[in-house]
Formats: sequence, structure tokens, C-alpha cells
Amino acid sequence: MVSWWNRKRAAQLAAAWLASRNPRNASPVERLQLDDVSPELDVYLGQAAYLQLSLYETMGRAGAAAPTMSGRLVTGVLATTALERHRTIVAEIERGGWAPAELMEPHREAIDRFLLRTSGADWYESMLTGYVTAGILNDLFGSLLRSLPLDVRQRLRTVFDAREEPAVVQELAAHIEQDPRIGSRLAMWGRRLVGDTLLVARSALASHAREDQERLEPVWTELIAAHTRRMDTLGLTA
Repeated sequence: MVSWWNRKRAAQLAAAWLASRNPRNASPVERLQLDDVSPELDVYLGQAAYLQLSLYETMGRAGAAAPTMSGRLVTGVLATTALERHRTIVAEIERGGWAPAELMEPHREAIDRFLLRTSGADWYESMLTGYVTAGILNDLFGSLLRSLPLDVRQRLRTVFDAREEPAVVQELAAHIEQDPRIGSRLAMWGRRLVGDTLLVARSALASHAREDQERLEPVWTELIAAHTRRMDTLGLTA
């Protein structure tokens, strides 16, 4: 029943995203302040740390299926960047006096399910998953960072930057140019990823704000605008 609800909720979020892209549906919406949606610091750090650890593991496994050596190297870039982020967040957890494993454990089941649903059928889809899902979620965690205590914000100010994206774009774009059928398939896969990724993004927000869809609309709009730019960079339709 839980997995069925998650799939239904993901579909609803994806549908809301599509509707929000239609200018005729636009309406004035109060912009939600980040302080209104940010979770407690320990929840934020625990979820972010486990997400990066899981991305590291997922990308590490995907590398073995890369069709070229350059593809394998770029998959390694995705993996090592996620590991670097994980280590930085874990250091912040320990600085706060928490046990990293205890903070990450509550997020394990949901993130594991998410990564299983978005693992991709082959290396190409796995790479797009790393590019799209990490991009959306890093954007979210980077935005939420602005509402955290100043000292934490300063130490984590660059942790969610997009340092790995140029290498991923260059590699995938080369494969798409060589075989346009790959591009058509990845465009469809990218659209499928949005709903599941927004579901995880929703779970990263404060619990009292998760059901206020009207006021959360600016959050989704900002995330999807960045997602669309990423897909455009690859020449794919979001």
C-alpha cells in the first residue's frame, strides 16, 4: 500500500508540474519563505548525508556498465563528487555532536526505494538519473541551506554546487550526437524522473508544509526551471 501511494503521489506531483508550466494556469501565489519549509537541522543533515552516500554507491555500480572508458571515468566523477559531499555533511553532523548513522537511518527506506525506482535500464539512463535527480535535490538542499544557522551555512556554502555537471553533459551529449535514438529515450526517461524526484524533495521539507501545495508552488517552479535548463543543455525536451 505504501509503494502504491508513493507512485500515486509521484504522478500527482508530475501532473502538477505539467499544469504549472501552462501560462493559462498561472495565478498569483504567495512566495513561501524558506524558514517556513526548512526542516530541523538534524533532519536536514541526516537526509542530505544519506542521499549523497546512496548516490555515491549507485553511481559506483553504474560505472561498470559504461560503454566507453570516458563514460566510466565520468561516472566516477559523479560518484566521487557525491562521496565528497557526503563526507562534508558527515563532518558537520559530528561537529553538532550527533551520530551520523543515527541521523541517516530514518531516511534510509524512502531513499532506497527512490533510487530503486530511478536506477535506469542501462548506463545511459543511470547517468541521466545522476544528472537529473542529483541536480534537482542539490538545488533544493542548497536553497534550504540559506535558512540554516550562519556558521553551518558558511561551512556548507559550496557543498551543493554543480561542479560535476559539465563533465556529465559533455559525455552524454557526445553519445546523443552519435545516436539520436539515445536522446529520444533519455528525454522520456528524464520526464519520468521528475515525479519521483519531487516526491523526495517534498519529504525534505518541514512536515507542516508538505501538504500546502498552493504555497509550495514557487518551490516546485524554481526547481523545475533549473531542471528544464539542464535538459536544454543536453538538447533534450524537459
